[in-house]
Amino acid sequence: MKHKLVPIVALLLCALTGQSEWPAVALSPADRILVLAPHPDDEVIATGGIIQQALALNLPVHVVFYTFGDNNEWAFTVYRKHPVVMPKAMQNMGLIRHDEAIRADAVLGLSPTNLTFLGYPDFGTFVIWNLHWGDQPPFRSMLTRVTAVPYTNAFRCGAPYKGEEILADVKSVIREFKPTKIFVSHPGDHNPDHRTLYLFTRIALWDLEKELKPEIFPFLVHYKKWPKPQGYKPDVTLIPPDLFKDTVRWNNLGLTSTNIAVKHGAIRMHASQYAVSAAYLDSFVRPNELYGDFPTMLLRQTDSNRVVVVENEGEQDDVPDYLTDEERGSYIGIETRSMYLEGGKVVLAMELSNPLAQAVEFSASFFGYRRDKPFGEMPKIRVNIDVTSMSILDQARHLPADSCEVSRQAKNITMKVPLTVLGNPEKILTSARTKLGEIPMDWVSWRILDVPPTLSEK
Repeated sequence: MKHKLVPIVALLLCALTGQSEWPAVALSPADRILVLAPHPDDEVIATGGIIQQALALNLPVHVVFYTFGDNNEWAFTVYRKHPVVMPKAMQNMGLIRHDEAIRADAVLGLSPTNLTFLGYPDFGTFVIWNLHWGDQPPFRSMLTRVTAVPYTNAFRCGAPYKGEEILADVKSVIREFKPTKIFVSHPGDHNPDHRTLYLFTRIALWDLEKELKPEIFPFLVHYKKWPKPQGYKPDVTLIPPDLFKDTVRWNNLGLTSTNIAVKHGAIRMHASQYAVSAAYLDSFVRPNELYGDFPTMLLRQTDSNRVVVVENEGEQDDVPDYLTDEERGSYIGIETRSMYLEGGKVVLAMELSNPLAQAVEFSASFFGYRRDKPFGEMPKIRVNIDVTSMSILDQARHLPADSCEVSRQAKNITMKVPLTVLGNPEKILTSARTKLGEIPMDWVSWRILDVPPTLSEK
């Protein structure tokens, strides 16, 4: 009877709260649940319910933490009641977050043997994803000032802060645990560590597809003005952001009242974060949890079959709150993105909310993947455009200006990147963003594109 109770209760909750519009997350006796959490606290706020329900069914559950969360200077300042800026002090705060995770997950029913900490740099993994592969030097963390995992209790202490090292560790934990379901951060998340953990996980699963093919359930944590309403609302259904309601295929998990209460207690165990973000963290204490991903898009060869993805509606309310009044006046958002094939080139057409202005840069990324070549050796192309110039880079290496075609007209930018420049990929991971100096303005989610087999052959 124990194995049937949780799913039945969850289905009843879905019906009562109006959550039945999304398919339910179904657990089976053969499932093995792996949670990949970017930082300590993400595992509770995003998957506290699914962890409890899996354990209630006696299913194997393992949580892997991407970082120790050691770069949250403001939270640590409030927690310690004085500034925390010295590198060693920042590492010590990472150890505090490690211990908070152990206490929080014990509330959910997990023991320390169910937890693995990789120890990669908090708020640095997106830079590693872009710039630190192959012969490039390791990334140096902004506040801890180290270039390798410094924690003796990490999965692989001393691992350099390089892309191939992260990928190897993600593959190792997946191969060792052999999950049937993976819960991981979302490619549409506003936090860069969340986005890159999804990307590394996707690459790892493609590399391992001959060994295992788990289902993947991405969870959203950081998104502008979401969840709504904020604060402790255990009776209010969690619904997706408006922009993702139709573009993401969502799955729903209904929670019991006990699940909700235990999850709330576990969140409070992350004391350093709860001290400064209680209302935000409590916003995830709801009668349900949501998981969903963008569908992979097949690149089409003809203009009439373009795939158009609307990622930003360009409303003034979308302007980030952290911008000053002067910066808000320079704000340039990304309205729409269109992707298709033209001959042997992938075409990215973007519509901006305003023409590029002084000091504002538009950047688009194209990372190719092939099963027969290590991902670290594949090109990682980034095209940067400002008012007067353009640069094309493979990581930090500048490519000739004619490596791709770029045209612009008022608020529209079109790029044509030859598949040969991308390494004749089978798949392409792509995103785009605008920024003012080093200040991010807007960006569109990373998406996966399938290239027709005849075009990916060498």
